[in-house]
Amino acid sequence: MGKKRNKKTLVWRPKPKSRTPPAEMRNWLDLPRDVTVSILSRLRAVEILESAQMVCMAWRIICKDPLMWRTIDMANDADYDDMFYNLDAMCRHAVDRSCGGLVDVNIEHFGDDDLLKYITDSCGGIRRLRLVSCYSISRVGLGKVASKLTLLEELEIYVCNLSRTSLEMVGRSCPLLKSFKLNRPEFSVYGISGFGAYDGFDDWNDDENGDENGGPVIDSFGKDDEALAIAGTMNGLHHLQLFGNRLTNDGLSKILDCCPHLESLDLRHCFNLDLKVALGKRCAERIKQLRLPNDSIDDYEFRTAPCEYGFYNDSEDFDCDDDYPYEFNGYYSDDSDFYDDFTKIRFSDLF
Repeated sequence: MGKKRNKKTLVWRPKPKSRTPPAEMRNWLDLPRDVTVSILSRLRAVEILESAQMVCMAWRIICKDPLMWRTIDMANDADYDDMFYNLDAMCRHAVDRSCGGLVDVNIEHFGDDDLLKYITDSCGGIRRLRLVSCYSISRVGLGKVASKLTLLEELEIYVCNLSRTSLEMVGRSCPLLKSFKLNRPEFSVYGISGFGAYDGFDDWNDDENGDENGGPVIDSFGKDDEALAIAGTMNGLHHLQLFGNRLTNDGLSKILDCCPHLESLDLRHCFNLDLKVALGKRCAERIKQLRLPNDSIDDYEFRTAPCEYGFYNDSEDFDCDDDYPYEFNGYYSDDSDFYDDFTKIRFSDLF
């Protein structure tokens, strides 16, 4: 008998796949310095001081470069219940870091006359100033610093205290001013029988009724005080936005007469105007970019909503004070090595 042969069982095995090497992890520190500077410069001041500069020593060195602070954007959401830092002190710290090179500053929902004076005393080359809901900056305070803003080209004021006198001081002191935005959305008012003026604030009409120290002054609706101040002192304007203003046809005519270089004009929510007459045709023929009182506000930066007597800005009104749980100045001192080691930041340190 022949020998038995062992039967071989063939088992199919999948061909092993070639393993793909894991993607190489890139180190942010390997980025060229100019690229890192470009990225960090897009952050707001709060984000830089609270986060970016504490990542590593290389970023901290960049964040302390005065060139990083030519623009200071102090935008915030005004949620003071969750805010544990002092915006006023933080802004002053940012101004100090600019070493006088500041050209563009944006302040929102905080600030007073002392802060505005500190900024203009420290930096004489400011070209753009933006104030949003800075209720503690008075008309007197703005007028006093106007003489230090001789290079100013753009001014934006949203819901702040103003008077004709303060606007005239700004206009006379800023001969290079090309763009001016004056916005008071909460005072854009519907009349009872259609669009018209609301006279409910006549008791606050004139400057003499306001606080002698520069407290709030609201001119009566239908007056052209602000329009006349613009026409009389801001003759070099190219761009003008008057959102929710109370100017009438007389005030608008004066602006058109005295501002020959005007290219864009935004009159949304200026419901005292009647542009169905010859004045409307004059605006349409002369102004390249014209926004009319009833035009859409979908692209308006701030949200407005109808109320009983008009429109208001639905962002809440907060008073920003200095009652914070810890001392800002020591926390942000450049003489300290606090930032050098991120692990030193403990929740308990903040309270």
